[in-house]
Amino acid sequence: MTERLAVTTWLLAIGLFPAGRLSEVPMLAAALAGIWLLYRGRIDVRSWQVRAAGVVFAGYWLPELLSAFDSVAPAKSWSEVALDLRYLPMLAFWSARIQSEAARRLTLTGASAVALLWLIDGLLQATTGWSLGGPVDADRLSGLFGADDLKLGPALAVLAPFVLAWQRGMAVPLRALTAAALMAIILLAGTRSAWITLLVGVGALAWQWWGARRAAMAMLLCAGVMTALGAGAWMTSASFASRMDRTLVGLGGDRAALDFALAGRLPIWDTALSMAGAHPMNGVGVRAFRYAYADYAEPGDPWIGFQSEGGAGHAHQVVLELLSETGVLGLACWIAALVWVLRTRPPRGSPQDPAAAALIAMLFPLNTHYAFYSSAWGGFMLCLLALWLSQRPRQRIETAGPVRDVA
Repeated sequence: MTERLAVTTWLLAIGLFPAGRLSEVPMLAAALAGIWLLYRGRIDVRSWQVRAAGVVFAGYWLPELLSAFDSVAPAKSWSEVALDLRYLPMLAFWSARIQSEAARRLTLTGASAVALLWLIDGLLQATTGWSLGGPVDADRLSGLFGADDLKLGPALAVLAPFVLAWQRGMAVPLRALTAAALMAIILLAGTRSAWITLLVGVGALAWQWWGARRAAMAMLLCAGVMTALGAGAWMTSASFASRMDRTLVGLGGDRAALDFALAGRLPIWDTALSMAGAHPMNGVGVRAFRYAYADYAEPGDPWIGFQSEGGAGHAHQVVLELLSETGVLGLACWIAALVWVLRTRPPRGSPQDPAAAALIAMLFPLNTHYAFYSSAWGGFMLCLLALWLSQRPRQRIETAGPVRDVA
């Protein structure tokens, strides 16, 4: 029963991602179930999954706590610290209860179905101008997310490894058609970071299956197909052509051209570095970036007063987000959690792990990102982390020493 609840709430959290805060309802249900099962002693806290869930939570939450003590926006930071406590029982519940092979197949199939729904809706919008999320009234496809929330490309790119893994045993023409459709919609969604996310996700999944050499070949093939599709879109889609023209301007070499190609992000990154330099240990405070922005931006910065607030909402890059909002202590917490999980994880028998590929693509540092301390993107990442933890074979940690990975 609890396994069914875990799979259902996890799939609902992923599936409702385009609905904004509605996706937090199944996450809250998972957190409440986790609290109840922990209280009743029905979750094995000595299992690697639950220990790892605690370490992952600490790596995510401790930076918030440490940054809040002298935050420039204490009310915002402390409320984030309090609200994000819900992630600990949520991670424990999902990582402990999505264990059986049947549960794993359901999550793979369900996540693939969600991505395919977004894909089909994107194709509908590309051909008719309408989707379940409304008409196209932005300069790119938005699909179910709607024109005021342009996350279709990045979210679909993150879930692409699930679709590719689910279809692995199917006929080659069907797999090729699905892959081409994914590439086309992610291109037309217009978020250039999503193009990099897709390439990295394909490479990470191919590495699991075939090793480094064939993974590089898969990435080159993916890049070639995307280039061909992009060339066709460049000639047929005015909005896509404008995105490409903007990208190519950045090859001019000067700062103004590069900033134009990066949609004005250079001042944001400069300001993030200034914040990190002024508050090196614990940053300006989690989610306080916009409130501190005007104090650290250069005069005439175009983002000052953005959306009637202090400035840009976040650093648009995961490393800069951590350094500016949580400092070197926050970045160290993330790195320490990652190292512990990777060093102690039990070996996995199957090479198919789309959650790992999705996380690598999502967190790839040489890219731009949404805010990982926002409820939307941060919650999406933690859902994938919980699934990845649950995919390792069940193993109990009896001592304080590390479990050796013999993979």
